[in-house]
Amino acid sequence: MAETLEYDVVVLGAGSGGYAAAMRAAQLGLKVALIEGDKVGGTCLHRGCIPTKALLHAAEVADEMREGGSIGVRGSFEGIDMDVLNSYKDGVIQRMYKGLTGLVASRGVDAVNGWGRLVAKDTVDVDGTLYRGKNVVLASGSFSKTLGLEIAGRIITSDQALNMDRVPNSAIILGGGVIGAEFASVWRSYGVDVTIVEGLPSLVPNEDPSVSKQLERSFRKRGIKFSTKTMFERAEQDESSVTVHTQGGKSFTADYLLVAIGRGPATSGLGYEEQGISMDRGFVLTDERLRTNVPGVYAVGDIVPGLQLAHRGFLQGIFVAEEIAGLNPRVIDENLIPRVTFSNPEIASVGLNQNKAEEKYGKDNVEAVEFNLAGNGKSQMLGTQGFVKLVRVKGGPIVGFHAIGARMGEQVGEGQLLVSWEAQPEDFDGLVHAHPTQNESIGEALLALAGKPLHTHN
Repeated sequence: MAETLEYDVVVLGAGSGGYAAAMRAAQLGLKVALIEGDKVGGTCLHRGCIPTKALLHAAEVADEMREGGSIGVRGSFEGIDMDVLNSYKDGVIQRMYKGLTGLVASRGVDAVNGWGRLVAKDTVDVDGTLYRGKNVVLASGSFSKTLGLEIAGRIITSDQALNMDRVPNSAIILGGGVIGAEFASVWRSYGVDVTIVEGLPSLVPNEDPSVSKQLERSFRKRGIKFSTKTMFERAEQDESSVTVHTQGGKSFTADYLLVAIGRGPATSGLGYEEQGISMDRGFVLTDERLRTNVPGVYAVGDIVPGLQLAHRGFLQGIFVAEEIAGLNPRVIDENLIPRVTFSNPEIASVGLNQNKAEEKYGKDNVEAVEFNLAGNGKSQMLGTQGFVKLVRVKGGPIVGFHAIGARMGEQVGEGQLLVSWEAQPEDFDGLVHAHPTQNESIGEALLALAGKPLHTHN
């Protein structure tokens, strides 16, 4: 007979959402089991956010070396040593993984290494041992979608791209969203000939249209080619190359094809449907309090429809732990979750873009301003182009923050505060943004929105 262990909370999956739920629940005095078949930290730490941003940092350094001569710094870019770069990347991951596992242990969470499956509404089976929880949190994460393509040889996803042992000469990227834009940026900085194929009318189509246009201008200037409104049909490869054919009769050939069309929910074969949990195309359906239709079962992170962001899962994990503990936490407003694309230039956004705001409030009731980074001293020093855009309801609060430019992702925190606190530009009278910083660009946009622009043309 299988051994059964009893817990207040059993968490299936130890990515950002799962480990946050486990640690917060333990902090609140609950007995917790955290079940993970791979490693604590999940996709974000091991195959997503962290390794990608390590590569992006290397890309930034490469660009600075290449461009140093323009500001009098002598040097040259001689190429990328992938062995050293991978060692650097893996070192960052390992240090963070060690720190995270230590934190989990220090909170008294029972970390269980093994592949779990929901075998009853309150029970997860791991290699014959049963973990029964008064509450169960599903946090099984996501995987790279492939359009049915076999991922092998020269056709890869981000998982393989993060561990390449050489820099390709050329690459096709299928998908111009966040993942596609970031890898295009990385590879171009490394000297790769990059072409993006995107079915929708613009790159980063979920962003404000003006941001998409600026990214496209910047990518053209960097030599990143892209073809929008271009639907994929098939791909074929041989020993030396891969060719993409589109429905419009175009074809593109390169060393590698990166499939970057988004991520799907990792829920297949885990027993969710068998236990009566409502699903839609693999996603777990929840109410606003992240409760499934089965009492005592919650879901967080990428398996819940909505933004697939590590920090969203993290926030949801904390929320569910507090919900289980009876603290009645405030419902998460997905519209207020900040979004950053770490390409060059970076994109940061919170809230509604101008089109969405006009749909919600009416075109005549919405106004927007853009402060061009050309008027910002620090941005001039960095040699970046872009802007800060604020969207507000006329006579009312700011409902959208959008920025693009080098390092502008670091400004998203204030953007989040502006939107989430329903700030009005007049609220910032007397508040000064430090000079010379890129943060000043937000202050200038606020001045313009308040009707008193100083460093902008009327």
